[in-house]
Amino acid sequence: MNGRGRIAVPLTGLARWRAWLPGSGRAGKRARVQRINKAERPPSRLARLLRRCTRMMFNARLPRGLGTAAAALVVAASVGYGVVRGGHVAPVVDALKDVRDSLANVAGFRIVALALTGHQHLSREEVLAAAGVTGRNSLLFFDVETAREKLKANPWVADATVLKLYPGALQIGIAEREPFALWQTQGRVSVIADDGTVLDNYVAPRLAKLPLVVGRGAATRAKDFLSLVARYPEIGAQVRAFVLIGERRWNLRLKNGLDVRLPEDGIGPALERLAVLDRDAKLIARDIAAIDLRLPDRVTVRLSAAAAQARSDALKEKKPPAKKGGPA
Repeated sequence: MNGRGRIAVPLTGLARWRAWLPGSGRAGKRARVQRINKAERPPSRLARLLRRCTRMMFNARLPRGLGTAAAALVVAASVGYGVVRGGHVAPVVDALKDVRDSLANVAGFRIVALALTGHQHLSREEVLAAAGVTGRNSLLFFDVETAREKLKANPWVADATVLKLYPGALQIGIAEREPFALWQTQGRVSVIADDGTVLDNYVAPRLAKLPLVVGRGAATRAKDFLSLVARYPEIGAQVRAFVLIGERRWNLRLKNGLDVRLPEDGIGPALERLAVLDRDAKLIARDIAAIDLRLPDRVTVRLSAAAAQARSDALKEKKPPAKKGGPA
């Protein structure tokens, strides 16, 4: 009831219940007015942009053939996935290269002239195979840098040049490493260059006259040591093998089976002493098993088994006989 004793809200019909609902009265009216005003407010710029993009997306006409192109793309992707998963990438790439080279050959870029220089130890076929040159290559798509790197990957090839002379000439020049020595390690003999590069397994009898170095690490240290021994040709001519001991010092295994033990340092003076002893006393030709030159102030000689036995017998013969009898 109001201040005059009257009922503020009629109690008949729908108004009776609306009086008890939340949001009734003036506050409720203001809230309803705010909702109406908010609904009538214009949309924001972002909302208008999204609405326009949506209309364009659903109203746009797709170009003709888009479905076919999409299907072809799916098939191509499936084929590519199968090629990669199946490990067939290399054959597919080679086939595509063959098709490309065939088209270039038809266009007049076939390799019809091939000049090869500098090969002595490698055959012509080995050089061409190393460079990747086949009868299907075209000069237009032949990669000279790749061919040069392939050639240099061969241990016999120190350097290489590859030139294309259009429309159909290819020129290849190589500089080969020279065989320097035979290297024996772990029961295997290999041909090495002077820098220690292993060129090939020893199979050619024409290389049998190369010096033989033995032992781990001997390949990279042979050049300096053999150049030092070369100063004494009378000693080097009698050496069968140069043996590196413990990657520290060298022994000379002579052709008569004699071992010459050289010091770790001072190899030159030791070889000089050996040359003098052999020239003056024919030391190497004697019946001895080893000569030890590791000490700078002395030379130690070990007799062979036969020489030691002969020396022992000779000493026994020189020994005076024991006196017979004695004091009674």
